[in-house]
Amino acid sequence: MRLRALLETDALGLRLLGGDDELDRTVRGVMTTDLRDPSRYLSGGELVLTGLAWRRSADDSEPFVRILASAGVVGLAAGEAELGDVPDDLVLACERHRLPLFAVNEDVAFATITEHVVRQVSGERAGDLAAVVDRHRRLMTSGPAGGGPEVVLDLLGSDLDLRAWVLSPTGRRIAGAGEPLTPGAGAELAAEHLAATRTGRRGPHRATVGGITYSLFPIRNIGRGAAPASRDVRETVLSDWLLAVEADASDWPAARLDLLQGVTQLIAVERDRRDAARTVRRRLAQEVLELVQTGAPPTEIAARLRVAAPVLLPGLGTAPHWQVVVARVDWDEEGGSPVEAGPAAQSLLEEILVDPAAPGAETADRIAVAHTGEEAVALVPLPAVPAPAAQPDEGQAGQGPADEGPADGPDRAQEDIGLHADALLAAVRGPLSAGLADDGRLTLGVSAAVHSAEGLRGALEEARHARRVAAARPGRVCAAGHHELASHVLLLPFVPDDVRRAFTARLLDPLRDYDRRHRAELIPTLEAFLGCDGSWTRCAARLHLHVNTLRYRVGRIEQLTGRDLSRLEDKLDFFLALRMS
Repeated sequence: MRLRALLETDALGLRLLGGDDELDRTVRGVMTTDLRDPSRYLSGGELVLTGLAWRRSADDSEPFVRILASAGVVGLAAGEAELGDVPDDLVLACERHRLPLFAVNEDVAFATITEHVVRQVSGERAGDLAAVVDRHRRLMTSGPAGGGPEVVLDLLGSDLDLRAWVLSPTGRRIAGAGEPLTPGAGAELAAEHLAATRTGRRGPHRATVGGITYSLFPIRNIGRGAAPASRDVRETVLSDWLLAVEADASDWPAARLDLLQGVTQLIAVERDRRDAARTVRRRLAQEVLELVQTGAPPTEIAARLRVAAPVLLPGLGTAPHWQVVVARVDWDEEGGSPVEAGPAAQSLLEEILVDPAAPGAETADRIAVAHTGEEAVALVPLPAVPAPAAQPDEGQAGQGPADEGPADGPDRAQEDIGLHADALLAAVRGPLSAGLADDGRLTLGVSAAVHSAEGLRGALEEARHARRVAAARPGRVCAAGHHELASHVLLLPFVPDDVRRAFTARLLDPLRDYDRRHRAELIPTLEAFLGCDGSWTRCAARLHLHVNTLRYRVGRIEQLTGRDLSRLEDKLDFFLALRMS
C-alpha cells in the first residue's frame, strides 16, 4: 500500500506534518518503537510508530531520524498523547532526511494503525501470491514441478513474510525456507499435529513449541487424480506430511487460509510424484521378499538382487552385507471396521530407516520396503567393513587390542555399523506415540547382518521373531534386536502375568514395604549391587556410600528375604524379579 492511502483513511487520525512529495512510497510493514536506536529490528519499507519516549532533548531528534532513513523506513508517525504537539526539532530533522512525518491523534491507538496496515499489506501480497500459486499449480498438473516444495515455501517467505517447513510424520524436515527449526522442534510439532488429527480436529492445528506459535496444515492431495479418501484416518495418519507455518492462523481471513490450502495441494502433488517414482523400488523389493519367503534357491535370490541392484542400490553397485527390518502397525478394532495397516507400515518403515537429521525427500530414495499382509519388510544394504588390522604372529607377546580375541573381528565391526533396534525409534518415538494414540501399536524387529543371499531367509525369520518379542512388551512403540534373542530378555515377556506377579512379590514386596516405612532405599541398593556384578567397592562408589553402609543394607536385604546375595542362584532370582517388576 502507499503512504497516501493512510491519509485518506479518516479512522486512523493521521495528520501530515511534512514530506507531501514522498507520499507514493510503498509501505511493506509497520513497527512500533521507543528505542533510541531501533535499526536492528528494521529491514526497510516500514512505517514506524513512536510515542516519543526516546526524546529527552531537542538534540535527540536528528540521530533518531538519521537511523530510520538509513534503514529504509518509508515514514514516521509520532503520537501526540505524551508531549502534545509533535516537537519542531523532529519536524525539521524529517525534512532534512526527506522522511514523511505524520502526527497521530491522541484518541487513536497505535494498535488501530498497525492492524489496518497489516491487513492492507497482507491482502495485497496474498493477491499477488495467489496468482503465483495458481500458475505454479497449472505447471505442476501438466508436468514435473521446477524446484519442488522449496519454491513454494520461498514464495511464502518473500511475499507473505511467513517461515514454513514441510515435515514428515516423524518430524523430519522434508523442505524449508530460511533457517532450520531448532533441534527437537520438528518432532514436537509432528506429535502435536498427529495428536490433533487423531482427535478428529480439522486443520490448521495451533501449537506452541519453544515459546513460538505455529499453525500446522495437513498435506493431502484431494484434487483430481488423487487417491480415494481413506475410510479411516488411521490408514494415513502415520504417513501424511504436514506444513508447519510460524504464525497463528486462528484469526486469518478466509482468503489467506484458502491460499495456504492451495500451497498444501501443490506439495501434495509433488509428494504423489515422488511416491510414484518409488513404486519400482517397492516392486523389486516385493519380488525379492517373495523369493526369500517361498524358499527359493540362494542362487536365484542372488541373481535377482544383482539385477535389482541398480535400482535398489543406486551408486553402490552391490551390497556386501544385508540386514532385515520388520515392522507392523496394529490397531484395536473393537466396534470399528478393520484398518488396512500394511501400506501404512510400509510408508512408515521407509521414513524410520532414514537418518532423522537428513533433510529432503530424496534421502529416502535408497530405501526399498515391501509389505505382506500387515507387515512391512525392508532389506537394508550395509557398507563393507574395513579389513581388520594385521594380528601379531602366534607366540608374540601382544599387549594391545589385538589380543582381545574375536570381539574385535569383522563380525563385531559389522554389528557396530549396522542398524540397532532402539536407535531406530529413539528420535521418532514421541511423534509416533501421539499418532498411535490409545488404540494403535508399532512393533519393530531387526536381524543381524548376513553376508550373502543364503542368509536372508534366516535373517527374515530372526527379524520377525524379534518383532514378536517387541510385541510382548508394554508401550505403544517397541523394538527388539537380534542380540536379545539369545538372552533372558527373550523369555521374560512370555512369562504369564500371574506367575510374574507371584515371583516378584515374594522377593521384592518385603523390600518395598521396608523402604516405604523407613526410607531405606533397599530396592535402589539392590539394583546397583547387581549392576556392579556384586563388587562392593564399585557399588559403594556408584551410590556414594561407605562400604560398611552398603554391607549393612545388603545384610538387611538378605534378612528380609531369606536369600544370600553371595550365591549366584539368589543373585539371578533378584535380577529376574527386578526385570519383571
